[in-house]
Amino acid sequence: MAKTLTDYACSACGHRSPKWMGRCGGCGEWNTMVEEVIERRPAGRGVRIARAHALGDVPAADAARVSTGLDELDRVLGGGLVPGSLVLVGGEPGVGKSSLLLQALGAIGASGRRTLLVSGEESPAQVRLRAERLGVVDRIAILAETELEVVCQAIVAERPEVCVVDSVQTLFSADLGSAPGSVAQVREAADRLLRLAKGEGITIVLVGHVTKDGAVAGPRVLEHLVDAVLQFEGDRYRFLRVLRAVKNRFGSTNEIGIFEMTDRGLAGVLDPSAAFGTGSEQGPGSVLLPAIEGTRPILLEVQALVAPTDLAMPRRAATGFARDRLSMIVAVLGRHAGVALGGSDIFVNVAGGVRVEEPAADLAVALAIVSAFRGGPPRKGLACFGELGLTGRVRPVGQPGRRVEEARKLGASVVIGPRETGAAAGIQVTSVDTIGRAIEEAFA
Repeated sequence: MAKTLTDYACSACGHRSPKWMGRCGGCGEWNTMVEEVIERRPAGRGVRIARAHALGDVPAADAARVSTGLDELDRVLGGGLVPGSLVLVGGEPGVGKSSLLLQALGAIGASGRRTLLVSGEESPAQVRLRAERLGVVDRIAILAETELEVVCQAIVAERPEVCVVDSVQTLFSADLGSAPGSVAQVREAADRLLRLAKGEGITIVLVGHVTKDGAVAGPRVLEHLVDAVLQFEGDRYRFLRVLRAVKNRFGSTNEIGIFEMTDRGLAGVLDPSAAFGTGSEQGPGSVLLPAIEGTRPILLEVQALVAPTDLAMPRRAATGFARDRLSMIVAVLGRHAGVALGGSDIFVNVAGGVRVEEPAADLAVALAIVSAFRGGPPRKGLACFGELGLTGRVRPVGQPGRRVEEARKLGASVVIGPRETGAAAGIQVTSVDTIGRAIEEAFA
């Protein structure tokens, strides 16, 4: 058997050292030396010969996807779990990652497939309490273990079709001297589980912690190793959760899944626009936004608050929207629309806890800020969308017809959009080319 040794490599320049150093001797960076495993091949061991195959002769396994029993989760995955894949699910503490995957394991087990839950954070009794609430007690096998070698042997012995490891930061290898959750341990655990998933054809789902910035904790190589990275978003104090695919080798990364937290676990939301409560009466600083998430249109409410400030640097805060984008919109309003906001604090919020990243939200944010600045609501039943350029022009965005139809379905009476927005029955559509023209139409 190969003897296992470790050394330390710089994550910045690759310089190697037999011992840990606070400062890299190659590039001079601090705290970049990471422990790595070195396996020496025994003398006399031969190298196996690998042969290539024609790509056309490789059987496609796409039809053999495993449904999770949750339509919203299957939507984000691209139709279900692919056998032999490695999936990483990350999210804030308390958002519902463990409950979501426990429900999925229960549904997969109910279909007659073997499942395994490797719990490194909770005891079997604690998992049993949650499983009783979700109604999936008799459909899941559980293993409470954190040693990586033991976990791998158990997976090979049990041979489940789907295995969930909660979480990858709790696993540790006896070959490494670092603590569980360190960069070296997480990378070693992901590498071994990847080889196990590909070699045995077992679908393995890893639960990952996140940093204070919302990114998955651990080395960046972790996201490169896995086949799919799912991000579970939402405030623990709200009842709606959003699941996004940051990376997906077997499907689109544009789809999102929307769940509602109930006393029986997470339930898929069939009508997201109605769930986000956009039917309420709009007031000053409130504008409707027909957004597109993947193939699904969603009508959201964009809220803004403008207040005088005594600070030398006025605050620009945004929840659910990029703060850098907000600063750009404020600058465009001041330069091309004559809305002086230099002495005001500006706060923007996307109601419902969802995050909007597409540039089509620019016009809605701009009109919400103008409405809050003037202290009066825009036209009744107004919805708007469009990308805002630095020259003050409203640029076209994708799928304008579907946005208008979603706004009409949810009760909007007026839609303001870019020039390419076509007319629609049952709703007034106004096309604009500049931010100044959009403000005139919104407050006519």
